[in-house]
Formats: sequence, structure tokens, C-alpha cells
Amino acid sequence: QVQLVESGGGLVQAGGTLRLACAASGSIFSIIAMGWYRQAPGKQRELVATISDADNTNLADSAKGRFTISRDNAKKTVYLQMNSLKPEDTAVYYCNALLKRYYRDDVPVMYWGQGTQVTVSS
Repeated sequence: QVQLVESGGGLVQAGGTLRLACAASGSIFSIIAMGWYRQAPGKQRELVATISDADNTNLADSAKGRFTISRDNAKKTVYLQMNSLKPEDTAVYYCNALLKRYYRDDVPVMYWGQGTQVTVSS
């Protein structure tokens, strides 16, 4: 079984900082990429940031200059450092991982965490 567990969400004032973490566990051969998505009430789920096994990163325009994504391969953990938070950042943040459970797998599979609430007050 593969499980992704997010942590670090909470309530913060505008301009504040939060650091999210997501740890993958279970039978995993390799993680190809990990990322963060978010979904606000009445909105579609949107990409926030991704990071590949080569540490190539991709950030949404709304996150550029404020958010940083990083990973610790040994811990199978991805982080999202969020600075200068705005009320519009309020959402449930979901972690995902594109991974192979076995070395013979040709196509990786994506897994999702349960989400963590981020609320930014004005």
C-alpha cells in the first residue's frame, strides 16, 4: 500500500508563512515526481507546484516569487514553503506523487494525499 500524508496546514494572517510537508510511505521503488494542488470552495482544483526526480520545478503563476517546492529523496517527502500568503491562497492543499511501486513498472502511477486546510485571514 502507498500512502501520502500531508502536514503543516493551518490558519495564518495575510503576509504570513506556512510550510507544508507530504511524506510518502509504503511499497515504493522510485518516485518520479511530487507536487501540490489546491482547491478552494467553488473553484476547480488547480496545480500549485511540481518537482521531478531531477529537481526540475514548475510553479503556477500565482505561486511564483512566493512559494518554493523542494523534496528530500531519502525521506520520500515533498515540501511547499509558502511566503507572503494572501487570502486568495485559502484552499485545501493536496499532495500527489507519481511513482513506481516495482522496478519493472514501465508506467508510473499517481497517488494523492487526503489534503490539508490552509486558511489566510485578512
